[in-house]
Order: sequence, then C-alpha cells, then structure tokens
Amino acid sequence: MPEVKQLEFSFKEVAEALIRYSKLKSGLWGVSIRFGLQASNIAASPGDNLVPAAIVPIIKIGLQQFSEQNNLTVDAATIVAEKKT
Repeated sequence: MPEVKQLEFSFKEVAEALIRYSKLKSGLWGVSIRFGLQASNIAASPGDNLVPAAIVPIIKIGLQQFSEQNNLTVDAATIVAEKKT
C-alpha cells in the first residue's frame, strides 16, 4: 500500500472532530477561521518591479455556534448520539 502523504477533510468533518475534542453535547456548530491581513511590496520574480500585495495568514481555526442549520454546521447532539450506539 502506498504511503499516505496528504489527507483532506470537509468543513463538516473538521467540525465533527472539533465537537468531539471539545466534548460539546448540544447546539449547531461550524468551523470558524480567523484571518489576519498584512501588506507588503513584492516582486513576482527577481528583477521585476515591486507591486503592493496582500498576505492573508490563517491565525486560528475554531468552532462557531450557529442559530440555523446550513451546509457547514453539525448538530453536536448527533455526535453524542453516535457515541452511545
């Protein structure tokens, strides 16, 4: 079997894992991402003119509670129910 070098997860799968880790028992939760914003003058290649550019780092990944279900949310009660079965 080939060595796995990359795994990808949907936002819902990440939310489910964070709900389990946080031991949440109720509520609609979805992934939240906090971005930062930095600016710099950069050259695309050595010798090119400088141009203004935005750098958008990911600062934190977390959970946010939602009031309505959508394609990004997971109901924590369903995760608790899965554990019991």
